[in-house]
Amino acid sequence: MRKEVQAQTLIQQFEQFSPKSYAVEGDKNGLMVGTLNKSVKRVMIALDVLEATMEEAVDKKVDLIIAHHPLLFRPLKQVNLDTAHGRIISMAIKHDITIYAAHTNLDVTKGGVNDLLAEALELKETEVLAPLHEEGVQKLVSFVPETEAAQVREALGQAGAGFIGEYSHCSFQSAGTGTFRPTDAANPFIGEAGVQEFVNEVKIETIVRASESKKVIAALQKAHPYEEPAYDLYPLDNEGEAFGLGRVGTIADSHTLETFAEKVKEQLGLEGVRVVGDLKKNVRKVAVLGGDGNKYMNQALRKGADVLVTGDVYYHVAHDAQMDGLSIIDAGHHIEQIMKRGVSDRLNAVVEENGYEVEVFPSVPSTDPFQFL
Repeated sequence: MRKEVQAQTLIQQFEQFSPKSYAVEGDKNGLMVGTLNKSVKRVMIALDVLEATMEEAVDKKVDLIIAHHPLLFRPLKQVNLDTAHGRIISMAIKHDITIYAAHTNLDVTKGGVNDLLAEALELKETEVLAPLHEEGVQKLVSFVPETEAAQVREALGQAGAGFIGEYSHCSFQSAGTGTFRPTDAANPFIGEAGVQEFVNEVKIETIVRASESKKVIAALQKAHPYEEPAYDLYPLDNEGEAFGLGRVGTIADSHTLETFAEKVKEQLGLEGVRVVGDLKKNVRKVAVLGGDGNKYMNQALRKGADVLVTGDVYYHVAHDAQMDGLSIIDAGHHIEQIMKRGVSDRLNAVVEENGYEVEVFPSVPSTDPFQFL
């Protein structure tokens, strides 16, 4: 039996994947129009919110649009129904369609826009192109009866603790004796009120991303048999995982700039691309950044990239890159449309896991304003 879900609940689970805190400072994210305090049955994932997008949403009886590009990126001085923005807002309110945006936080997050692009281009051994911040890590220590240790370790791992590189569920445990004396008001799993207890316990130590510590502690408290589980959580100086814009990786096959540009067209479903550089140049290391990549030429050079795949490249920026020996494949801003299918797949996995009665699907019409003639 499937259950109804509130928009707020679905967005909270989406934001576990793409937290708003990952966004570039000053970026516009979150609720654009409407309310999240309502039940949703149909959710549409869009790159842009245009009038055509709203017409599709109305036709398909959509309750919630999750878009990549914010509808309200610049402040509106008025909601004028003679303008496109005014008509979009009017349609949303009239048909009770909530509009939510996840912009640079979706670019930055692991599994987001730039990882989807890197995967489509078959990049290997990827790293962040332009780091914005490093996520802190913490050490979680808890004390568990020997007989219950396995279930607690598994719960911690499932909640996201113990990730080191490509390894999950990492922990260390050591044996010891736990002591406690329940009060008359206690409801102990082991022991009796007023009697000092000595229990064979193990100390479980594991690493936790700072952003996931609340979720992991909640999992600990749920899986731990004690009424009042003891735990310690403290920060570490270990280098944390870098989060930022763009990705850099290597390609397995031998390519020239020309043949790799053809691969970009094929993999991203493009009619054409603009290319800067010697078409016969060998390409091995590739940087990719969805959206406007003009600010990131130097980062691509510092990372040793042979070519940067991005969009919206300016004429003089292209000249500078050419003189510095960096090739460019300008595939256009619209390549970020890859997020429609990627976010739909991720949210549908959440829907199935929780048994929600909601349909999540990508918007169909292209919102690319450019045509090739």
